[in-house]
Amino acid sequence: MVEEGALLWEPTPEVIRSAKITRFQEWLGRPGAYQDTWQWSVDSPAEFWTSVWEYFEVAGERGDGPVISGEMPATRWFDGSTINYAENALRGDPARLGVIFRDEAGNRRTYTVGELRAEVGRVRAGLVRLGVTRGDRVAAYIPNIPEALIAFLATASLGAIWSSCSPDFGAPSVIDRFTQIEPKVLFAVDGYGYGGKSFDRREVVQDIAATLPSLAATVCVPYQNPIESAVTWDDLRSEEKEPEFDRVPFGHPLWILYSSGTTGLPKPIVHGHGGIVLEHLKALSFHQDLGPDDVFFWYTTTGWMMWNFLIGGLLVGSTVVLYDGSAAHPATDALWNVTAEEGVTYFGTGAPYIVASMKAGVKPHGLDKLRGLGSTGSPLPPEGFAWIYSDVKPDVQLGSFSGGTDVCTGFVGAVPLLPIRAGVIPCRCLGARVESYDPEGQPVISEVGELVVTQPMPSMPVMFWNDPEGTRYHESYFADYPGIWRHGDWIKILPDGGCVIYGRSDSTLNRGGVRMGTSEFYRVVERFDEVSDSLVIDTGQLGQDGRLLLYVTLTTGTALDEPLVTRLRTTLRKELSPRHVPDEIIEVPGIPRTLSGKKLEVPVRKILLGVPIAKAANTDAMANPEVLDHFRPIP
Repeated sequence: MVEEGALLWEPTPEVIRSAKITRFQEWLGRPGAYQDTWQWSVDSPAEFWTSVWEYFEVAGERGDGPVISGEMPATRWFDGSTINYAENALRGDPARLGVIFRDEAGNRRTYTVGELRAEVGRVRAGLVRLGVTRGDRVAAYIPNIPEALIAFLATASLGAIWSSCSPDFGAPSVIDRFTQIEPKVLFAVDGYGYGGKSFDRREVVQDIAATLPSLAATVCVPYQNPIESAVTWDDLRSEEKEPEFDRVPFGHPLWILYSSGTTGLPKPIVHGHGGIVLEHLKALSFHQDLGPDDVFFWYTTTGWMMWNFLIGGLLVGSTVVLYDGSAAHPATDALWNVTAEEGVTYFGTGAPYIVASMKAGVKPHGLDKLRGLGSTGSPLPPEGFAWIYSDVKPDVQLGSFSGGTDVCTGFVGAVPLLPIRAGVIPCRCLGARVESYDPEGQPVISEVGELVVTQPMPSMPVMFWNDPEGTRYHESYFADYPGIWRHGDWIKILPDGGCVIYGRSDSTLNRGGVRMGTSEFYRVVERFDEVSDSLVIDTGQLGQDGRLLLYVTLTTGTALDEPLVTRLRTTLRKELSPRHVPDEIIEVPGIPRTLSGKKLEVPVRKILLGVPIAKAANTDAMANPEVLDHFRPIP
């Protein structure tokens, strides 16, 4: 048992001196404690975000309009300015290594910044020949390969709008997304590999294209088997041409991301060029401490916002590592091995991978250059924090971050100036005025409450697609507290500014009036060696207590026998409360998760309360839809 808050790492004077944020503070003429810099960033947002633009010498026209105008959700930023994401991403020494690509089969490719620019120029020229212009949508059904990055940058250079799904998405899930945005061009692969297996996607691509009458062309990116009667990647890039970059207004749409879509039609979330450039410069430089000397690797697919965050490494001059394949093939240590082999300086992944590595007894080695490690997707338990320092690297800066697709960044995270404590996220990020609200809508400290953002951030959505009145956007974030963003997570903010995330507030365990986030429950249960994964559901409704059900997936060779059940119940009673002892513990072959690894607590709760699976969850947006059959309505 690791005590929450136990000190695991402190920055040395050299770490603090060399940190990117320290240089920024010195440039500002505001040296001092991080909390003071954060306070200034939220008290003076116009001055702070202007300083980010100026400090990084952002390519673009600053304009003479106001930095901020209007209240959330109708805030406008940098009126009169023009900017292009791709221009900022492809700046710098053309000989510098821009991209390293690896896949689970051991294939490797690299691109310098100059080679990326040349490829972007070629693909941009091909898109122009297909009739793509500013504001057109370009969709992609493609894995995390260099062609995805090149196609995106070419799209952005034109002022067209990018949107991507990973090829492990089923056709209905992709159709739900792309039919909303009516793309002019579809990039698609013929198949992909995962876990040592090959998956043919030619029929799926045909099904998707058939539902998109707006398409002028489908471009086949060869990966396994050519798609017939489609423009080939080589045809598209046949014309050698220098890239051009159309500067667009600050809030011009850059890309469309999507909510998980597990309980309804996915929300098409639109981010702007300027907001993403400024936010990712700030986050990657000041919080991840990344720069031109770094190799940045985050395990992700093109269907998760962390892909968009990863490629932002180009904005700060880092080399980005693109990886296609399973995190655990041929073994659980696959990603750790890539990190060592490529000399990665900052490696990021989902918290479940860290926990899985810990449970598998992985002992990473060869991480001499690794100085930063990121975790996101779900709360990392204190035991996961401690394992990093005992078994991975004692001097690494572990950054647990929490944010979301909605803003394509983290609200809360780490910074090199602050110590790392087990289970605690060190700070609220610069420019993010995050508060914890009690049931009366009042800010509280050292108490669990609703995570809200009380001041606009430039990477908040500029809109939802096909939501001209902003109704869906407003209902998603501002219905509970007018003018204040409610994110849907439980958070506790500590007196020193540290934070603890307790999971989704819409899947709270409310037992006898005592509310608890599900992450606290999982921390206890998944500490058992016999338990590989778990899901807890409270079926209470309308103020009435229901049943508390614990579903567990067991490790190989383990049985859910009476001694294990007794130990689970006893430990939960002791470490949580008698109210949080499950009414029933049920073994299932797997815990339902989204394609990005999040547990499906709310959809499963609906199923238990009698909602048909087809209405409770979009199985095409799931990593393992077959396991839903093991969750039955309660009598």
